[in-house]
This record gives sequence, structure tokens and C-alpha cells, in this order.
Amino acid sequence: MSITQRSQKASPVVASHWSRRDLFRGGALAAASGLAPAAAVSAAAAAAAPGMTFGADMYQSIGVRPVINCRGTFTILSGSLMLPECRQAMNQASQNFVQMDELMEAVGKRLAEITGAEYGIVTCGCAAALAHATAACIAGADPEKMQRLPDLTGLKNEVIAPNYSRNVYDHAIRMLGVKMIEVANEDELRRAIGPRTAMIMVLATPEDTGPFGLKPIAAVAREHGVPVLVDAAAEDLTIPNVHLERGADLVAYSGGKALRGPQSAGLLLGRKDLVQAAWLNSAPHHAAGRAMKAGKEDIMGMLAAVEMWVRRDHQAEWKMWEGWLDEISRSVRRVSGVATEVRQPQGLSNRSPRLVIQWDAAKLGVAGDEVYQTLYDGNPRIVLAGSSRGRDGEADSVSIMPWQMRPGDAPVVAAELHRVLSNPPSRKPAPQPAVPAADISGQWDLHLSFVLGSADHGLVFEQKEATLTGTHVGERTGGDLRGRVEGDQVQFRSSHPWEGTRLGYDFAGRVSGDSMEGEVDLGEYGKATWSAKRHTYGQPGGLVRPAKNI
Repeated sequence: MSITQRSQKASPVVASHWSRRDLFRGGALAAASGLAPAAAVSAAAAAAAPGMTFGADMYQSIGVRPVINCRGTFTILSGSLMLPECRQAMNQASQNFVQMDELMEAVGKRLAEITGAEYGIVTCGCAAALAHATAACIAGADPEKMQRLPDLTGLKNEVIAPNYSRNVYDHAIRMLGVKMIEVANEDELRRAIGPRTAMIMVLATPEDTGPFGLKPIAAVAREHGVPVLVDAAAEDLTIPNVHLERGADLVAYSGGKALRGPQSAGLLLGRKDLVQAAWLNSAPHHAAGRAMKAGKEDIMGMLAAVEMWVRRDHQAEWKMWEGWLDEISRSVRRVSGVATEVRQPQGLSNRSPRLVIQWDAAKLGVAGDEVYQTLYDGNPRIVLAGSSRGRDGEADSVSIMPWQMRPGDAPVVAAELHRVLSNPPSRKPAPQPAVPAADISGQWDLHLSFVLGSADHGLVFEQKEATLTGTHVGERTGGDLRGRVEGDQVQFRSSHPWEGTRLGYDFAGRVSGDSMEGEVDLGEYGKATWSAKRHTYGQPGGLVRPAKNI
């Protein structure tokens, strides 16, 4: 197969028929004739204003800087680059109307032929596949039960997961209203299964092949007639499917990762009756999954990706990736003291070699996180796979995953890394720590103002000189905090566990007497402002401990 080349300029489908002068003339004629003058003026204004262009600089034309992706298939970085065959299939699909049930029936049969699974459907991402599968396991294809979701009164409402499988993505399962039950071994699994059990979810990780992996879990599930769903979002598609062979009933994949299909598409493969029920629980049908629509373009683009998966020369791709890493490695090793190592992947997820570049920051004058940030802020803009700042004698490092790099990216990345490592950006002298201007020990009432909405939390600080430790309690979550006070500046961080994830808070602000205020970084959830007042005992607003289920 051909490897995706750099984007070619798209043909100006609409702009080729009209010049700017034509648009102004049309607006003037409409105004002169008294026909829709406001619309004519708006059209002329839109034509006069700079806006999106069609071509290689499309993103730049609206103020967005593309990146060279040396990190991998992350949704925040827009997934993967679609194969040319997928783009062609989507373009062709967009030019005809089809009956959607007929389309998915045909696609399901073809997916079964290619993958060896009983059946398959295309979903709008792996998360949608998880949601539709959960709905199918709860409601089946019963229209009344389907309409009741997410009201689970009288329905099966529990999903069991081995504790190693809990993760931030199982929110797609919990959105149906189910209760997640974690188990650590086979005995706990047997005790947990009951009449309320809708399904068992297993995350595809190296642990799912261990003593309490998918195979023994599926054996217990079969005894009780409980279906097993595997989340294999970032994995390579194995044929025959390794998870179905180990006993899973359903397996979900992302379309925009290893398969290099549409980023907004996914796959659900497995037992025919369950997969067909999952389709009925999704759009275009009026059910809980109606909001997660897969259009005909995504469906055919995803089918094209699966068709190409069995035709692609995966060994040639791997050799190409290793060649790119070798080119980068040779470039950075020209800098004295820099060492490199290629590490091979473990398991089927994020399956790509990785280059680790290491050095002594004291000798080179630059730390791993500084190299990462310099390249991310640079021109061209490069996102590396990771970085580390050396501690306890360990070397600083950055890493590169070539999985989503394009032909032509490697020499650019090699040159930029060599430039930064051989001539690091000058560092600003670290300011001398200021003596704390206040002792903030004790309990504080915290108020958070988000981009929409607000919340009242609680803080308890213990202060030893400039060092802070303590507790941050939210409405239903909580966790320890650590930070510092220097002069009137305060900084502290906390992390709150919730279901399969953690919520991070990074506070920075200013202390003034019995008040504090500043900004809090919420990671992927943006930023918020915060203020806090020292708690007055005997007044409302005392610290409330979060629920035990965190």
C-alpha cells in the first residue's frame, strides 16, 4: 500500500465558479432591485473579509498552527492521518443517498468476511461502540426497554470490571447509568455476578493475559450467561481476533488510530445478535445512542480502512518508522554526551517503536521538559512523545514515536532536536525563594468559578516554613495537596480520584491576610478562577468529607 503523503491542495470547489467581483456585483444588483438587501450586504461583507482558504495552508488561514506529530494517535492531536483510500471512499459516499439500515447490513456482512467475527458495525468512535454495546447488553432489541434508557428501573444496571481495567474512557459505559463494580480476582468476580449484571468490561492491556485476564473472566461469564466487552481502542486489528478467541463476546476499536480510518469512526465486532442490537440502539434509530451518529461517509471510510488493513504492507511501514528514528538518532548523537535507544512496544496497543534520547542536563544546560516545550513552541511546531527531568542521578530525556509522522518529517525533527541540544535556549536565573509573608495553616473555604458554573470546596493546610501539605475536598471528591508559599505567592496541587480517572487541580495565587485568590489549571478541562477565605468556626461552610466511593 502507499503511505499517506503530505496533503495535496484541494480544488476550490465553490470559489472556482465565482470571483470576488462577481459577488459584489450580485450584492449591488440585489440591493438596487430591492431584493433581500440585508442578505446581499452580508454576502458582500463575508466575501470581503479574510477567511478560510482551501489548500495546504487551510489551518493557518483560520489562525491554527498544525503540528508535526511525534507522539502518536491521541484524540487531542486529532488522531491519525487517514489513508488515501479512506478519503476517496468518503468523497464517493458523500455523492449518493442510501437507506442506512441496508447500508449497515451490507457493511456488517463485509466486516464479518474480512475480520472473521460473526458481525460488525461502524460507530462514531470507539467510545460510541462502548456505549452502544452497553445499551445492547441492558435493553437488547426490545423497543420499550430501549426507550427507557438511561432509566434503569427494573433493568440490569451493573457492569463488572477487573480493577486494572478501570479507566477514564469507561465514562462511555457509565453514561447509560450503570453502576461499575470492581473485582480483583476470580472469587470476587463470582460473588459479584448476579441478576443485575448487564455485562463485564475488560480493557485490552498486558494484564488481560495474566492469571485474572480475559480468558478466565470469559469462562466465568459464560457460566452465568453474561456477555464480555473488550475495549481495544488503540490496538492493532488482529485477524482472527485475539479477544474473541479468548472468549469475549464484543470488542471495540477506534477507527482513527492504528486503522487510520476516519477519526470520528469506530468498530464494534463480535456476536451477531449483540452487535445487531447495538446498531438498533444507535442512530438513525430513536434510542439512547441517537446522539452518536455515524454518517454514510464515516461508515464507508471505516470499511475502506478495514479493507486496507489486510492489504497494507505492515513490515514495510515498520521499517520506514525505524529508518526515520535512525535518521533522528544519528543527528542528535552528533551532540557530545547524547545517547539514544530504540525501544520496542509491549502488547498490541500503540504498537510502534519508540526512540529515547538521553543526556546529562548539567553538562548540556537544558532539561528534558525544556526541550519538549521549546519544540512545541517552535516553528515548525513539533509534539514529542514525552520528556523527563533527571532526578537522583538519572539522565534527562525526550522520546519520539514515529507512528503518525509523515514522509519528510524526520529530517525536520532531526534538525530541530540537534539545534536545541547543541545550542540550548538561555535560561533565566532562578529567583531566590522569598520568605513566606503569611502562615496559611488551618481550614479555608474555597470558591471556584468555571467558564460556566461554580463550586464551593474546602482546603486544610499544614505549613512548615515554605512547604505546604494538606487536603483539598470537593463536593464529592477529595485528595491530598502539596505546594509552597513564597512571599505573598501561593502554589499548590491536588489530585482527586473518581471512578476510572483522576481530576487534577493546579492552583496559583496571592495571599492577602485571611484571603487568597488566583487561577487554577484544570488540565484538559481548561482554567478557572478561585478565591478562598479563612474558615470561621461556627459559621456555615465547614469542611465536608467526600463520599467513600472515590
